[in-house]
Amino acid sequence: MFKRIPRVMWPFALVGVFMFSGAAIAAEKGPIATSGDTASLLKEAVAGSWRSAAHKARNKYRHPVQTLEFFGIESSMTVIELSPGGGWYTEILAPFLYAHGHLIEAVAPLDSESKFMAKLAHAYSVKLAADPAVYGHIEKVIPFAPPAQVSLGPDNSADMVLTFRNSHDWMNINPETLTEVFKAVFAVLKPDGVFGVVEHRAKPYALAAVSAGKLHRLPEDYLIELGLKTGFRLAGVSEINANPKDPGDINVHSLLPDLAWGDSAAQKKRYKEIGESDRMTLKFVKPSVVRHN
Repeated sequence: MFKRIPRVMWPFALVGVFMFSGAAIAAEKGPIATSGDTASLLKEAVAGSWRSAAHKARNKYRHPVQTLEFFGIESSMTVIELSPGGGWYTEILAPFLYAHGHLIEAVAPLDSESKFMAKLAHAYSVKLAADPAVYGHIEKVIPFAPPAQVSLGPDNSADMVLTFRNSHDWMNINPETLTEVFKAVFAVLKPDGVFGVVEHRAKPYALAAVSAGKLHRLPEDYLIELGLKTGFRLAGVSEINANPKDPGDINVHSLLPDLAWGDSAAQKKRYKEIGESDRMTLKFVKPSVVRHN
């Protein structure tokens, strides 16, 4: 029935969430067109009926079409998404890559020691299983729980790795963990492969560990330097996801969509007016010739 049988791996196999049966037949055609230019296919995926109104409302802050175009995504690529959270970008990547590409999701295991991560992983697995017409061709799901589990697959096997607003979380474990994630990404990418990073931006030259812990932000110069030290070439920096209304000294969870902090209605109103956080958008490339010092 499928052109490619989904090779969904642990952690989701633990609960048997991918039970397609007759529903898989409906997935055979795919949720969006099988041919067309990148921008058109991305726009079609972003406008998909499977995406909630609340998720679509965040497009104006996250600019998914422009962001993925900036990274140079193509519908035939093998793409790895790191720590997809609630699957906001998975809703776009899965249908876009459905017909010709390969999507690999690197997700915390269901038995994670962190109750929060285990709960998030479970909700994500349920989300994928509930709509095989959209998610039925995800190539596989692999366990990803830095620092214990950072391997992303065979060396030189992926065209692109993407991370959206995760880097500060790995930094909050410790700086070495963030470094190990970057190294794992470098290893799995093919020569000329792309590492696309979107991250909450701290003020320039802020102390990375402090800003990550208190504000869930990282300074742009810190991530660029880390990428270069890992061996990447910086291929581009974009202001697609910049927000000049964000002063950069507010915990990102105080802003939309969470509005988790704020002692007064006036503060909440101010945070709503700011919108979502100011974000850096970085495009790293693994050189075709890796130089060893």
